[in-house]
Amino acid sequence: MDLGLLKKDIPEFWQVGFQDGGSPTMEEIVFFHDEVMEILIFIIIFVLWFIIKALMTKFYNKYLFQGALIEVIWTLLPGVVLVYIALPSLKLLYLMDEVVNPGLTIKVVGHQWYWSYEYSDYGVETKEFDSYMIPAIELKKGDYRLLDVDNRLIVPIQTEVRVLVTGGDVLHSFAVPSLSVKIDAVPGRLNQANFFLNRPGVFYGQCSEICGANHSFMPIVVEGVSLEKYVSWVEALE
Repeated sequence: MDLGLLKKDIPEFWQVGFQDGGSPTMEEIVFFHDEVMEILIFIIIFVLWFIIKALMTKFYNKYLFQGALIEVIWTLLPGVVLVYIALPSLKLLYLMDEVVNPGLTIKVVGHQWYWSYEYSDYGVETKEFDSYMIPAIELKKGDYRLLDVDNRLIVPIQTEVRVLVTGGDVLHSFAVPSLSVKIDAVPGRLNQANFFLNRPGVFYGQCSEICGANHSFMPIVVEGVSLEKYVSWVEALE
């Protein structure tokens, strides 16, 4: 069975949570989100209980609303909560900005309205191709409307991948939620992002910068394969 069918690597109707993480960084983001949501639920219930208690009680305890002790408590307690949230947040930010020696570098160029990919790690022979969205009338059974492309970005799993992103005409944004990748494609400038696929699968994204009339029709499809399949694909690529 295709692992992609078992994972939420594509957006779904009425989806509330994140897509399943395809990289360690995205998994950490999901864990951090869940932890913060647990804290928020507790705070909301706690504050709501005080509000209801105050509204339903005819007489109130003056020490609950006027007192040095309670002032200290509700000043220090939010500070402790913020520090508790900030520490893993800072750790995650530094993890996302960490520069690792990549095993593969790919240049990504955004155009109106398609993506170009260049594999330049193979000496003088640069592998490059364009990736266009598949029109609705050409979709096959199992393809996703507005998401599937004719040429996918193929990368090996368990390998540090670096993408150098730029724009060929106007501003674009290369974004793949399952891989925690979102980086602007600015004409005349190279931006860098790293990701590491910890499992095979097909990961979908879209341009996240309003770049013109067909902004919604330049999707991104990243397919993670084993190293053996990747080598075979590169050798077959013209």
